[in-house]
Amino acid sequence: MADLLPPLKPIAIKDRLSILYIEYGSLDVLDGAFVVVDKNGVRTHIPVGGVVCLMLEPGTRVSHMACALAARVGTLLVWIGEAGVRLYSAGQPGGARSDKLLYQAQLALDDNLRLKVVRKMYALRFGEEPPQRRSVEQLRGIEGARVRETYKRLAAQHGVAWKARNYDTSQWDKGDLPNRCLSAATACLYGVTEAAVLAAGYAPAIGFIHTGKPLSFVYDVADVYKFDTVVPVAFRIAARSPHNPEQQVRLACRDVFRESHLLERIIPGIEEMLSAGEIKPPERFEEQVGPAIPNPEGIGDAGHRA
Repeated sequence: MADLLPPLKPIAIKDRLSILYIEYGSLDVLDGAFVVVDKNGVRTHIPVGGVVCLMLEPGTRVSHMACALAARVGTLLVWIGEAGVRLYSAGQPGGARSDKLLYQAQLALDDNLRLKVVRKMYALRFGEEPPQRRSVEQLRGIEGARVRETYKRLAAQHGVAWKARNYDTSQWDKGDLPNRCLSAATACLYGVTEAAVLAAGYAPAIGFIHTGKPLSFVYDVADVYKFDTVVPVAFRIAARSPHNPEQQVRLACRDVFRESHLLERIIPGIEEMLSAGEIKPPERFEEQVGPAIPNPEGIGDAGHRA
């Protein structure tokens, strides 16, 4: 009977719940279920195959079996600091694809191609074409000025006292409320964006605007969607001055991800950004040796491991 059933496939990124946070518990697979067990031994089932990203806060332990299951179903595990202000490590939900990596690297290493991609990111972010005959550095300056003005406008719109975007990850509690809300909101966005980048088979570190960080490309992609999703949420929560602003921001971000259909947009958006370079992925050299065991086709999103 089992031979008659089709092979199981991971759920596509666009059809999943965006993000879950877990703290002070142990992740394990017990009786075939992916569960978090608290200090009292109470099990809470997590539908791991239907979640894009699990953010693991301090006090969380993960078993080998839980990591293996998360990898098989394409769910990203991210180990973060308190309130999500630091990212310590991440477990890759899919497999890097050599054709995608070479394509991304070729675009990033050529100044003319990189400028085309950056211009496309600018157009997608602001809804208009950037000025002509501007370098990447000049576009960054224009972008920075527009971002600062947008922060001021949203702060005034929500009645929030705003000085500047300023925070210190080593002294989280000393930051003002708007900055803490913004940091918590962008952490949510970076988590789901990284999962999408990895699932699509690209390298998070090969950026076009940002550089020198493990998540440079994640920052590039997330910035395109930031002001349409999480930044208004952060200012709205800051205006309320809730007792636990970080938690309120996370819940609100989860809702706006669903309402804006963000997960349906990120991977096609990445392809659109990179296609602005107007080149094809590099072809395999004749002398290269192909895989001894061919990869199965049609499993989940591009980049998911079998």
